Amino acid sequence: MYNLLVLTESDSGLHPLLDGAKEVGLSCWLKSDLPPLDEATDDDSPQAVMLDLASLGLNRARQLIDECREYKVPVVAIIPEELVEDYDPSLNPDEFILSLASARELLARVKQAIFRVSGPAGQDILKVGDLVIDLERYEVTLAGRRISLTYKEFQLLVMLASNPGRVYSREVLLSQVWGYDYLGGTRTVDVHVRRLRSKIEDPDHLFVETIWNVGYRFAAGP
Repeated sequence: MYNLLVLTESDSGLHPLLDGAKEVGLSCWLKSDLPPLDEATDDDSPQAVMLDLASLGLNRARQLIDECREYKVPVVAIIPEELVEDYDPSLNPDEFILSLASARELLARVKQAIFRVSGPAGQDILKVGDLVIDLERYEVTLAGRRISLTYKEFQLLVMLASNPGRVYSREVLLSQVWGYDYLGGTRTVDVHVRRLRSKIEDPDHLFVETIWNVGYRFAAGP
């Protein structure tokens, strides 16, 4: 069961989407504002936050997304049918869904958002040799030394390290880590990979391999 916090000023248009949520494994509760998540217990801490764009408005939604990013909580935006053409991609939530979608699609979108922020569900620690990635605390250490990564560098590392040996094209990395609506181009991926390597690699620790003309993969080990 996933705990899903729904932020809305009016729940009248959400019932069709949320009616079947419990049956697919989503426990939803509605609020008009984001509570102090750093004080939440495990029982009332959401795995994801869903924003009702129809009632919140763009500026309020941006503010809430920024707050969720500080807490590293995934955000799914609900776009009403009548606002699809006016949707601003610069809002850049972790995922979005149309208000007329099914509960099953909502579950899939929530899982995707959680993956983008936290990596694979049900796994708190990723360990590759001397490299340790704590998915719960968002901490990375190499041979016991803590490595400071940006939010996107951490996401990129988690995605690659979760599937060692798998080759990811630049386009796939861009869409999964930055989102389909990101306009920066695949050059962004190269820049972040270079920065990531500079922080986690040295002559004794080589993790990310370049597959020329394709993309990158995480070393599968000896």
